[in-house]
Amino acid sequence: MTVRRAIPTAYELTWFKSSYSTGNGGECVEVAAAATRVHVRDSKQTSGPVLTVGPGAWMGFVGLVTS
Repeated sequence: MTVRRAIPTAYELTWFKSSYSTGNGGECVEVAAAATRVHVRDSKQTSGPVLTVGPGAWMGFVGLVTS
């Protein structure tokens, strides 16, 4: 008998929805921070593409949009 075990190719991320998301179907993003990367995705299309940037780039972006 052969037993096959799945080897995970990616780790599980914990996603957080933007505090500006209203639930009215508007533009919503989710963010997941890892040790060396920040991942961003569309909360309405969670299986869609993910933008991945370094922490410095993310902090620069957040600084620009919150000023």
